[in-house]
Amino acid sequence: MTTTSAQWDTDERQFWLRGEQPAAWVDFDEAIGVWRVFGYPEALRAFTEIDTFSSNTERLAPMEVQYTEGNLVEMDPPQHGKLRKLVTHAFTPRVVANLEPRVREITNELLDATGGSGRIELINDLAYPLPVIVICELLGIPADDRHLFKRWVDEMMAQTHEYSFSEPNELQENSMQHAMEQMGRLVDYICEHAEDRRRTPREDLLSSLVHAEVDGRRMSNNEVAIFANSLLVNGHLTTTMLLGNSVLCLDAHPEQFAEVRADRSKIPGAIEEALRFVTPAPVLGRATLRETELGGCTIPADQIIQVWVGAANRDPRQFDRPDVYDLHRDPNPHLTFGRGIHFCVGAGLARLESRVVMDILLDRYKSVRSDPDEPPAFLTNPYVTALRSFPLLVA
Repeated sequence: MTTTSAQWDTDERQFWLRGEQPAAWVDFDEAIGVWRVFGYPEALRAFTEIDTFSSNTERLAPMEVQYTEGNLVEMDPPQHGKLRKLVTHAFTPRVVANLEPRVREITNELLDATGGSGRIELINDLAYPLPVIVICELLGIPADDRHLFKRWVDEMMAQTHEYSFSEPNELQENSMQHAMEQMGRLVDYICEHAEDRRRTPREDLLSSLVHAEVDGRRMSNNEVAIFANSLLVNGHLTTTMLLGNSVLCLDAHPEQFAEVRADRSKIPGAIEEALRFVTPAPVLGRATLRETELGGCTIPADQIIQVWVGAANRDPRQFDRPDVYDLHRDPNPHLTFGRGIHFCVGAGLARLESRVVMDILLDRYKSVRSDPDEPPAFLTNPYVTALRSFPLLVA
């Protein structure tokens, strides 16, 4: 039986997954003090009009937010472009393509380690460790420490309530402080490796970062660590979520899963549609630099904008039958990886890893299906659409 996203155990605040449309494409949420953008053309403007919509939202945060220096995600030009150039060479199409043999090797090793019991837990056995190992090897930090990364990142993502910019409360402040403590542990960890690379450079991305110059100076260990941390966290989280969501979509649409099994050239289309249909990171932030009109609303300067990409990817003004998963959708101009100068630098790697995993799963197993006695479970967090666990029966 075909399942729709409305039947999945997703966060109730992600209304688009239930096939619902917003009351307005842009509105103001008085409860948390932010403007919300749900429409596709409005989201596209927020991503591409960098003179109006800044990526630096932390300057408007109602409490001190640490560990921002060196955060590529929060940077505006010209500093953003200067730092982004330091890593783009590691994610060019040629470099990413050359990683495929290693991605295949790691995938097979992880599946071998499941023991051939006829059951795998997709997230913990494969979707989490694979991208972590790959990004750790690129950076040059020990992949064996991934249990530490997972603990710190899980703690940072444990927030289940919406962040308020209008009336921060004690619960929010405690949650933020806890998240910053976990971030601090991760940054301190990477700082130790950065200092080691200053003394003994290697052929890895971390060495390139500590010895690179920006505006005539080298970045501090703390800046390098925060920069590398954004690559480590975003680099593995997006792929982990994408892998789980892609298999989930095909499992829910067995006729399309059969098409993919019969014709592997359809795997990329299935992945792109999963990116649109179940957007892993459904919200991105911006801040207005000046008064502007968006979606019929006048938004003053210095306002926080929440761009709800998950809803924009279901906008019927842009996508025909937006609530239908269709691996044949072409074109599929979803906004999952953003647009403009902040387009996800690791998008190509995430797509490669997802394609390889799907191909190997179909090679190794004649049957891949969810366990009816233990359905997939989603994280309870309004800011991600990701599986916490996904048991699969394989044969």
